Amino acid sequence: MDQLKKKYDENGVIHVPEFLSAKDVSEIREELERYIHEDLRGKPADAATREADGEQVRNLWRLEEHNPCLRKFAERADLLQLVRTLLNGEPVLAAIETFNKPAKVGSGVPPHQDNAYFCRTPADKLTIWIAIDPVTNENGPVTYIKGSHLNGVLPTKPSGVKGNSIGLAEEVATAPEAEFCGILAPGDATIHHCNTIHWSAPNTTDSPRLGFLMVYRGAHTEVDQALRETYVAASTINSPS
Repeated sequence: MDQLKKKYDENGVIHVPEFLSAKDVSEIREELERYIHEDLRGKPADAATREADGEQVRNLWRLEEHNPCLRKFAERADLLQLVRTLLNGEPVLAAIETFNKPAKVGSGVPPHQDNAYFCRTPADKLTIWIAIDPVTNENGPVTYIKGSHLNGVLPTKPSGVKGNSIGLAEEVATAPEAEFCGILAPGDATIHHCNTIHWSAPNTTDSPRLGFLMVYRGAHTEVDQALRETYVAASTINSPS
């Protein structure tokens, strides 16, 4: 735990192999498939974002509200203890969502910082990103810039991408050694700070790349109104964001 905390504070992202068991991964996959086929049609329009084909799911949103089974999983005591250590405070479950990246049509994600969406101050909020499918170099892994969380929230602009309405206003020059690419086996996880810059390429392969995400904030955080106003303006262009 001490090593994870040290790397998280320094890099803004950590890799945790075998974060979940094969049984956990299988149960999450089955529940997500059941939810999509049985429940999603009865949920509000902002419960999901579709790919450009209008059919395949790009993201599931607000699963903490719409799926009690997955919410119960995200509130497991062992998960909360890890998050409590990383956030330096009492954790609050903020969101459960997916980045489905279906085969052939899975769209990319522009470089961004999550806190442009989360709008929290202080920036004590993180995401646990768990691979349900294998994540390879070819099917759209997430790339992170280590240490970028130390520079605060950078200027943003509307991205034009549904599901990721805000991107960085300018490219950030970085050395290759500062980039960490999340190549993951099912059950592996990355955990990243809400100010860590990251992105992913489209998935043009025959292999889907399903990611299951749990987002937590420190109970001591508050809404940053200036960030919130920027986010609302951008999200209305590409809703749901």
